[in-house]
Order: sequence, then C-alpha cells, then structure tokens
Amino acid sequence: MLEAELSTELGYERYDKKDKDTQNSRNGYTQKTVKTQFGDMEIDIPRDRQGEFEPKIVPKYKRDISGIEEKVIALYARGMST
Repeated sequence: MLEAELSTELGYERYDKKDKDTQNSRNGYTQKTVKTQFGDMEIDIPRDRQGEFEPKIVPKYKRDISGIEEKVIALYARGMST
C-alpha cells in the first residue's frame, strides 16, 4: 500500500521510466517500528530522493497505528488489494 502511495505521488509505477515526468525518484526504504493491536511491528517505508514523500497511511512520526488493520481489511473487501 505504501508503494502504491509513492507511485501516485511520483506519477509513475516502479521500474516504469517511460511515464516518468519528474526529477524525483525512489530512493530505497527506511524501517519504522509501529505499534498495532497485535504488538510491535517493523515495516519498510519507501523513500524518495528529494525527501518530499510523506505517507498518509502511516504518517511520519506516528508510531501507534492501532486500528489500521480494520481499515486494511475493509479496503481489501472492496477490491483494493494494492
């Protein structure tokens, strides 16, 4: 889901340089430990080269994302799997 969010912000899919219309590009990942209702979980947050990407799903500096599981399941049930 975070990859899809970054693709939307950059305007092109991963490895699809033909649609690239920006100087900004992907720049690996950073790891973040978040708290969920099931305990602590380590996730990879994608980064962009210019440092402009701020995920909406797991905002910067937010560590407690309890309740996100229900949102993900609801989105998946509606057919939004990526």
